[in-house]
Amino acid sequence: MKTSQHILVVDDNPEILDLVSRFLVRDGYRVSTAADGRAMKKILADGRIDLIVLDVMLPGDDGLTLCRELRVTSKIPIIMLTAKGDEIDRVLGLEMGADDYVSKPFSSRELLARIKAVLRRYSQAPEPDDASNGTKRYMFENWSLDPVKRELVSADDVVVPLSTGEYDLLIVMVERPGHVLNRDQLLDLARGRSSIAFDRSIDTQVSRLRKKIEVDPKNPEIIKTVWGGGYVFTPAVSKK
Repeated sequence: MKTSQHILVVDDNPEILDLVSRFLVRDGYRVSTAADGRAMKKILADGRIDLIVLDVMLPGDDGLTLCRELRVTSKIPIIMLTAKGDEIDRVLGLEMGADDYVSKPFSSRELLARIKAVLRRYSQAPEPDDASNGTKRYMFENWSLDPVKRELVSADDVVVPLSTGEYDLLIVMVERPGHVLNRDQLLDLARGRSSIAFDRSIDTQVSRLRKKIEVDPKNPEIIKTVWGGGYVFTPAVSKK
């Protein structure tokens, strides 16, 4: 089935741009190409892009810098292209918000499979129940979460400190009460990917959150585990 999804490939190697463009077009995607960050930004400003394949080594601003800048204003999925065996680039890219990486040299099938997997995760992830613009606080159980101050406050007005990862995970769940979210969806939505797919860090963040908001963290009632599915935020959420 032909797809209208639009892929932007950013690489300063003309042969890679040509190769990737041709096999993506054969698979039904629309493709734009850019050789550096300046050209990439112009394409992003001119139209909608569904996913970016971004090389780490680029003239001018490198791929890691561009990825970090993009994450400030955009949630477009990003797959990094890295040199084979260059683990530090892969880790840095994922920490800066990339969704996945492919090591050079790569096969067309591998890159295509990773593109499809990332796009599938984004398409399956539920949107917030309502637009959160203008929301001052989310209220649930005996807690309130202030998305402006990024503060979690108890019923007796005690501010409970949250790490960046804990806050990002909690806001994703609070915006989607009652939705079962698997680990990949949580990683993508929270923009907190720091390891490869199927990493267990989400479980660690959930465990830490439970210790802060649950009456009995060992028998959680707010963030429940759905075996084989992920997690679900169970309380009713109101906005104030």
